[in-house]
Amino acid sequence: MRKSFLPILTYALAYSSVVAMAATERAVAYSKEREYSAFGAVSDSAYIDSIARLFRIEEIEVVARQKKDVMPPQRLTGEQLQSLSTTSVADAVRYFSGVQLKDYGGVGGMKTIDMRSMGSHHLGVFYDGIEIGNAQNGTVDLGKFSMDNLEEVALYNGQKSEIFQPAKDYGSAGTLYLRTRRPKFTDDKQYNIEVKMRGGTFGLANPSLLYEQRITDNIHLSANVEYTFATGRYHFRYKKELADGTTAWDTTAIRENGDIQALRAEVGIFGYTNNGKWHAKAYYYQSERGIPGAIVNNVWKNSQRQWDRNAFVQANYTTSISGHTDLQFNAKYSNDHLRYLNPDTTLMYIDNRFLAQQLYISAAAKWSIFPFWDIAAAADYDLNTLHANLQNYINPIRHTLLASVASAVSYKWIKAQAGVLETFVSDKADTKGQKNKYNALTPAIFVNIKPLLSEEWYLRTFYKMVYRMPTFNDLYYIDVVSANLKPEKTRQYDIGTEWTRTFNINNILHNLQIGIKADAYFNQVENKIVAIPKGNSQYRWMMLNLGYVEILGSEVAADLSLRFKTSASNADELTLFIHAAYTFQRALDKTDPTDNDTYGGTYGGQIAYIPRHSGSTTATAIWRGLNIAYSFVYVGSRYTSSANIPANIVQPWYTHDLSATWTTPPLSKQNIKLQFGIEINNIFNQQYEVIPNYPMPGLNGKGIARIII
Repeated sequence: MRKSFLPILTYALAYSSVVAMAATERAVAYSKEREYSAFGAVSDSAYIDSIARLFRIEEIEVVARQKKDVMPPQRLTGEQLQSLSTTSVADAVRYFSGVQLKDYGGVGGMKTIDMRSMGSHHLGVFYDGIEIGNAQNGTVDLGKFSMDNLEEVALYNGQKSEIFQPAKDYGSAGTLYLRTRRPKFTDDKQYNIEVKMRGGTFGLANPSLLYEQRITDNIHLSANVEYTFATGRYHFRYKKELADGTTAWDTTAIRENGDIQALRAEVGIFGYTNNGKWHAKAYYYQSERGIPGAIVNNVWKNSQRQWDRNAFVQANYTTSISGHTDLQFNAKYSNDHLRYLNPDTTLMYIDNRFLAQQLYISAAAKWSIFPFWDIAAAADYDLNTLHANLQNYINPIRHTLLASVASAVSYKWIKAQAGVLETFVSDKADTKGQKNKYNALTPAIFVNIKPLLSEEWYLRTFYKMVYRMPTFNDLYYIDVVSANLKPEKTRQYDIGTEWTRTFNINNILHNLQIGIKADAYFNQVENKIVAIPKGNSQYRWMMLNLGYVEILGSEVAADLSLRFKTSASNADELTLFIHAAYTFQRALDKTDPTDNDTYGGTYGGQIAYIPRHSGSTTATAIWRGLNIAYSFVYVGSRYTSSANIPANIVQPWYTHDLSATWTTPPLSKQNIKLQFGIEINNIFNQQYEVIPNYPMPGLNGKGIARIII
């Protein structure tokens, strides 16, 4: 086997050396040409011709298989993200299997996701490789992140299939990676500009601007700004039936107080060195929104408001100091303001203000012991503080130290990773002297086997343990009894398979690709943190470790890709993509065996908001500049609590969405293009709720215009 690869390796090295020499010569000559062009010394065309004469090599074809992840993610990239009816990240993750979206309705409603029934707190969200932290309540509102400048959205079960990463990447039961667009320039182009305008129902106006600049050949700048305005007013039908089947009311109303004004701005700079790369990013988000609230007790309008101001700066540097050692450094500072106002004195007047700050630094190293064996180590420090204007509030300070060691083996038919994460957490309070300390050791192992070297067929399995630390709200919110609150402990077991095959049928259907993935999993969540009322007031709570949940589930996904030639030109083809996913989850509350009454007991009941059955289908057709997409999402019936009684049932829901975009050919020598699009969502106007008493929009749509320069 070693001899068979030697000629290919030799040719590859020779080819890369020649390319490097050509690039160096071209850079030197180009700089000279720029320096002396005013005197007519050298022309660019003459220089290119001379390079072409100097470097002539025989054509070499190098064939290699794509690098395979130990645990392949669910991924949406490029044209897929553009074609689907997605405005925010929350819209995109609806199409992943094993995920439940919690959407409180409208453009400005909060949107979080729960993966494999373990809770939103167990999902780590990473933005350009660094986690978006929220020590206050542990969740990330995905509605704040736009799709305009995203290049990829990837969801990993367990963790990312890469040991060369910060220690924090090992600390979640699942991870969602958001990768922003890196500038790409064709030929000698120095800048890219994209202007986009969305308008639609609910008073939506959503302009955005993306500007990319080539500063030097190795340094690129990207800036993106977006503004969102929406009244959030939409019609909905609200119907309530009593236990005996009679209708309590059936009416049509308008959703009020769902307005939003939001500004998002990002600036990133990307650099490349001889031995590595780096990037730095500044992010700013500011919004004011109404909180429409739940429709209960015949109350159709709420007056609560929320203001957010989130800002962070972060940087990453990766380098190789030798052929066997790589280093990575990350740093981040974030500053988040939150104001919540409830002016309704008939309930309780509330004007709460919070300031959360984070300082995060990380260092990681990877060593290649042999070509098939790597080891890595990482150390992170995370400092979080929270200040509030609440009376007698404990302003907590949390110090977190993370240390990880991991190893990866990739040899012929087997890929395996194993690692361990050590977590130290220390909380300090500046008024009562209260201290909470946690220490956890969590292992993980992942294995991927290719039984037949000639077939793209893989078998995989993993085991991982994760601790979810109590948040600041869990421990220190007003009048909360939370002494000795323990972290949630999660154990994950997974076994799966994946098979893909590509067929070349004939000159018309010249490419047919089929892919199938299937996973079965079992999760255990111990010491689940729950909130229960204290006394008669809904504003006083106790946080306790009460819960134990067992989750048994399966996921199946299938992909079909077809490419048809519509003319003799290889570039003129019709491409069809079809993706289908199905999820089954049996997530049972196993907390208290004595609470097993036939009516109203919780033991053995499906936990809140988790459907047994859910699925999605997407289909995309691309021909020349035309892109047409259809998507369907289904979520089965759920319960509002572990007491699986008829009064707690939330009805199943589904939506059908259509979108079409058309991009013109280049309109000038500067390759200016125009793009027009239309989206129609919930085309059958289904009336449904993701969260009980929070009605979702019916039929709605958007129009999109885009200029690409």
